[in-house]
Amino acid sequence: MTLILRNTLTISIILMLMACSSGSVNQTNGVKAQAKLEIVQWPIIYNDKREQLSLEYLATRYDIKTEKAKITPKMVVVHWTAIPTLEASFNAFNSPMLPSSRDKISSASQLNVSAHYLVDRDGTIYQLLPNTTFARHVIGLNHSAIGIENVGNGSTLPLTAEQLEANIALIKQLTQDYPIEYVIGHHEYRNFINHPLWKEVNPNYLTEKVDPGEAFITQIRDALAELDLKPVPDSK
Repeated sequence: MTLILRNTLTISIILMLMACSSGSVNQTNGVKAQAKLEIVQWPIIYNDKREQLSLEYLATRYDIKTEKAKITPKMVVVHWTAIPTLEASFNAFNSPMLPSSRDKISSASQLNVSAHYLVDRDGTIYQLLPNTTFARHVIGLNHSAIGIENVGNGSTLPLTAEQLEANIALIKQLTQDYPIEYVIGHHEYRNFINHPLWKEVNPNYLTEKVDPGEAFITQIRDALAELDLKPVPDSK
């Protein structure tokens, strides 16, 4: 009886140790599992109107006709909001339709701009849209791009170290979930003109962008060097 109890106790201890280790180590390759990233869900309005305008945008701007306004993520585009607060930034994206003040881009579509994520100045990450839902945030590439907006403007409100850390962690997670090939700053989008991913039908529909700044996007890409992402094409 003593031998049976001893063997039973030994087996129990082994099982407990295996259970503890399995929570922190991937048993197939011995790599430590990445802690789940904390993301606050704060959805913007996505109603029939926004879906309709998104489908129209895909059809008229990209010549993509589809039944659902979905994307195939191959790229992450990093932005700053140029708006000083989290709440005001959220409100700018919330309505399905562009406000009258955005007359420079309203001729292309009445669909409001938005993004999939909004990062506050303390590094808190808010998800505004599902990752595969279409969002208008970068000319020519929306059909394949997940957008990350950061509260700030690069001058009076420079992006913070906390935002940098949050962007890096978020993009690492996105690359695990989707076949992301490029991570770019909004200011680099024109480098993709004539690239296979470029879909804008009007060659004159272009805007100048400077966000999120060369230093910020370079720090992000340096931190993601192990992912072996594709380089941004040279400007032409």
